[in-house]
Amino acid sequence: MRHRIADATVTVLGPDGRPLADTEVVVEQTRHAFGFGNIGFDFIPLANGETDEDAVAKEVETFGGASLDQLEHLSGLWLELFNQATLPFYWGRFEPVRGKPDTVRIRNTAQWFADRGVMVKGHPLVWHTVTAPWLLDLSLDEIEQVQRERIRRDVRDFAGLIDTWDAINEVVIMPVFKNGDNGITNLAYDRGRIHMIRLAFEEARATNPNATLLLNDFDLSSAYECLIEGVLEAGIQIDALGLQTHMHQGYRGEEQVLEIVDRFARYGLPIHMTETTLVSGHVMPPEIDDLNDYQIPEWPTTPEGEERQADEITRHYRSLVSHPSVQVINYWGLSDNGMWLGAPGGLVRADGSVKPSYEALRGLIKGEWWLDATPMRTDAEGRVRVSGFLGDYRVSAGGDQAAFTLSSSGETTAQATLGADLQGARQ
Repeated sequence: MRHRIADATVTVLGPDGRPLADTEVVVEQTRHAFGFGNIGFDFIPLANGETDEDAVAKEVETFGGASLDQLEHLSGLWLELFNQATLPFYWGRFEPVRGKPDTVRIRNTAQWFADRGVMVKGHPLVWHTVTAPWLLDLSLDEIEQVQRERIRRDVRDFAGLIDTWDAINEVVIMPVFKNGDNGITNLAYDRGRIHMIRLAFEEARATNPNATLLLNDFDLSSAYECLIEGVLEAGIQIDALGLQTHMHQGYRGEEQVLEIVDRFARYGLPIHMTETTLVSGHVMPPEIDDLNDYQIPEWPTTPEGEERQADEITRHYRSLVSHPSVQVINYWGLSDNGMWLGAPGGLVRADGSVKPSYEALRGLIKGEWWLDATPMRTDAEGRVRVSGFLGDYRVSAGGDQAAFTLSSSGETTAQATLGADLQGARQ
């Protein structure tokens, strides 16, 4: 875990620019550098000040079905833990009618998160599931053209708010997955996986050269490794690899998860654990091949399941944060209300009360891995020693504040000028 921690000598300067010698100051962390993420789907109505009835009238997608009061409560729980949000760009929901994308609502939601210091990711630009039904009215050449146009439009419209994208999702099965006739599967079958990945990455990068673009998949077998190798050999630039770990069939355990991460870390690319779920009820039978095939009327959370989930989420996050290649862990849902597949995979029960897993995760993110407000005294040269997880910090004294960032592990230095802009000085 030492690769996540800086041991910094921080020089505190007064408003006059001189070292603040022999003075009581308070140092506290304000943000993790590591990406602790979750989906932000549920908060689209809240960010737009609408009710479910408003969304129905506009013929746009809602998630979870919670009231605005409930969403206010959930948003506080969400923002307490997470610094990255994933927003939905499933084409069939984002643009069910050609030429009428849900840009304004999703942009409002992205801005809502950004205003609260949260980085936002778009998911996904290309996928063969939940795709636009009107694509089936087009020829393959036309499908490819509108797919390219869609990428350019959305990356352009959200640049500056969303600069991280799952550029393409689940390509391993894209040409052969039987989920009903759809334009993207047909295109992938005709033109191949590498072609689909190239068009996604090249169109997105040409539109926003500063974007971070992910290749994302749930298939963590050698088939994904072979695909990655083919993509790299084709000269396509990947910025990060997305690995999904929806563990509805039970926790895989630290050994297996880290073995998976090691296999994909060998490509020298950052690893984002893009979709993580652990359930707090019974686990799905192991013989289920496609998780979507498990359809039951109710899937309740249970006291013993909640204790198991809390233990597993602690072990899972500890193991992943310990791996130097992992940059982001993105959990897939906050509340059981609206959870994928109806699973009790949330950190919060459907009634809004927190599960032990929420408290366990808070104990790591805002406890063990966090520096609360800590009184310190500067030395004769205005210096204090700060040891903490990489991220943003604030120092306060006499009503003035300054910010500094710990951006590299091990021994380092930083400088903070009280009364200056809170972006502070970074070293």
